[in-house]
Amino acid sequence: MPLHYEKQDGVAVITLDNPPINVFTPDLHKAFYEILRDFLSDRAVKVGIWTAAGERAFCGGDDIKTPRPERTQAEVIERHFSMSRDDEAPEYPGWEAEVLSLNRYKPIVAAVNGPCMGQGLLYLLTLTDIRLATPNATFGFPEITYGMGGAGGASRLGRQIPHTAAMWMLLTGDPFDADHARDVNLINDVVAPEALMDRAHEVAARIARHPALALRVEMEAYQRAQDMNRTDAMAFTSHLYRLQRAALDTRLPSSEDIQSHKKAGE
Repeated sequence: MPLHYEKQDGVAVITLDNPPINVFTPDLHKAFYEILRDFLSDRAVKVGIWTAAGERAFCGGDDIKTPRPERTQAEVIERHFSMSRDDEAPEYPGWEAEVLSLNRYKPIVAAVNGPCMGQGLLYLLTLTDIRLATPNATFGFPEITYGMGGAGGASRLGRQIPHTAAMWMLLTGDPFDADHARDVNLINDVVAPEALMDRAHEVAARIARHPALALRVEMEAYQRAQDMNRTDAMAFTSHLYRLQRAALDTRLPSSEDIQSHKKAGE
């Protein structure tokens, strides 16, 4: 199976395993979507880790060798504006649109162990929040070299790294190495290959120790507030905070309970 999915102690691990360079196919986009749906709906899981098998590449993007059925321009446009269907064979355009449209309010840690290019980088930017990478990792959108622009808008890259760095990557098509990616805050840290997964699990465990509701509120407040003005953002986050506290207060001991407990221990 080109995708492995495991859960333990509140952490889910998704491993892309499609050698030799871990490319995505239409079938894999669908499988990835279904895994993410399960991850997001499982209340026992608080955080995810996304990584890849092997050492050659984290993700080489979409498989350009995947056969494309004969379609008219009208049929391609119709598929583009329609949702994917379970009773149809996956093809392009397809389930990648459903993956990118998911409302994701659970954090995912990326453990990048090699080049991350094209569609792989688009998913990385959209689906992960904390990113660790090995020294041999590279990041890039080479599509512009072949006359295919638009990655900057789809990934909202300029919201994650400085404008000048985003323009360099997008307009030259040149990849960033791991050190440069860290310097422009595309990733958090560069980690030795043998320590990558241990470090990813360490970070995931630090996140998973917090209440699931608090994580959900933090993720949603952060994402939605970016598209609001300051007044609306303050009101929205304040409402979420108060609702969250009201829910937690029903589970936490009262001040009287705490005092009684202290006296009992004296």
